[in-house]
Amino acid sequence: MKTEVRPWPALWALCLGFFMILVDSTIVAVANPVITAELNADVNAVIWVTSAYLLAYAVPLLVTGRLGDRFGPKNMYLIGLVVFTLASLWCGLSGGVEMLIVARVFQGLGAAMMTPQTMAVITRIFPPDKRGTAMGLWGSVAGVATLVGPILGGVLLDNLGWQWIFFVNVPVGVVGFVLAWRLVPSLPTNNHKFDMIGVALSAIGLFCIVFGLQEGNSYDWDARAWGLIAGGLVVMVAFVWWQKVNRNEPLVPLGLFKDRNFSVANVGIAAMGFSITGVMLPFMFYAQSVTGLSPTRSALLMAPMAIVTGILAPFVGRLVDKAHPRMIAGPGFLVFALATAWLATRLTPTTPVWQILLPMAIIGASNAFIWAPLAATATRNLPPAHVGAGSGVYNTTRQVGAVLGSAAMGALMTSRITAELSTLGVPGGGAKVGEGSHVGQLPEMVREPFSTAMSQSAMLPAVALLIGFVAVMFFVNPRKGPTEQEVPAGTDGESVRTSH
Repeated sequence: MKTEVRPWPALWALCLGFFMILVDSTIVAVANPVITAELNADVNAVIWVTSAYLLAYAVPLLVTGRLGDRFGPKNMYLIGLVVFTLASLWCGLSGGVEMLIVARVFQGLGAAMMTPQTMAVITRIFPPDKRGTAMGLWGSVAGVATLVGPILGGVLLDNLGWQWIFFVNVPVGVVGFVLAWRLVPSLPTNNHKFDMIGVALSAIGLFCIVFGLQEGNSYDWDARAWGLIAGGLVVMVAFVWWQKVNRNEPLVPLGLFKDRNFSVANVGIAAMGFSITGVMLPFMFYAQSVTGLSPTRSALLMAPMAIVTGILAPFVGRLVDKAHPRMIAGPGFLVFALATAWLATRLTPTTPVWQILLPMAIIGASNAFIWAPLAATATRNLPPAHVGAGSGVYNTTRQVGAVLGSAAMGALMTSRITAELSTLGVPGGGAKVGEGSHVGQLPEMVREPFSTAMSQSAMLPAVALLIGFVAVMFFVNPRKGPTEQEVPAGTDGESVRTSH
């Protein structure tokens, strides 16, 4: 007997878990200064608490999407949710920064098992005329979650301690498991071979690039740092070459990228991953270390961003099936870039609060116009047999952008702090800021150069957003493209509908 599929309850059940794992991508940003002090760590070590999660999240996504195709997206989602929930408990119980980083790696692995399944299930259970609205909701959840993370983190930090930004996931994970078990349908599976060489190459390449970027300042940007980055890039080139020549079933079917919209959406979501992570890190250090605000009050400075995104997201979701994606995402990226640059110029010790809240609200509005059209447009032309691979690639791209953003910002922030504080004759520069005993507001003589370093660092995400703006200008209308043709997506006889 065929089981009735109820798409909307299934979507809401999946969105709960998806919301939780994305909150954890940004929730730690507000806790960084406190964790720095309580675990006797330095800025660079604490940045690894975010980078380790993002890296462990990004690397397996390509294969976990295929695992969902092979063993069922529901099964992989539930397994990932269990791993994520148990790892969250481990994070909260960690007594040192090294143990916390290890626990965050397992948290990232659980998130990697879950994320591609949410996108794959939506694509397979919703009819084409409703898929844009559903993907709009999914993309909006992603946008709201990344903005809510710091606010929730601030409230938990001030009232219960940094450990509770992880403990809170345990009851949510249990509820999410029960809802997914009952409401998400079991879908037909496809046999897939697994490209283990591709998995190894992508993992080694990404790790070398991220480690080289983030630890470059520790190595004084000598041959070791540049060698790691260059080696990682070479390995990633080898990965792409292997995907092209692999005669079995590649980890990334390169035929997917012959669809212009899929390729463009991946560039756009990488820019978003980079920028969201990149904005959070310097802003939270500024708010707590320069202005002396508590974690909750610091996070509440981002409230206009989350509120405006939440209000606008449903309306934008309804536009996704009607308007050209270029007309929605393009203005979103441009306004986000300009508002981020504006915010960066306001990171000074004397800036009044309203001059922070206004660009934050504009950033929230622009976010609402980006997440939904990117998610919906990326997957619109993918056939069912390649939905897992396509959603895996899309989510991997987002997470690769985020982990590169975290690593690049960690390197830039440390470099700029060192440079600015060296003018005051502070020994060790940025490496010692916030280390060990420091929590709360910096001494007055240090605030100006520290805030200047944070302001300079915050300009980098604005540049990444301009790249995203240029990319989405190449979107074509998926409903009214001039031609469609079949292009191979792998070697299993499947193909991808593509517009040119």
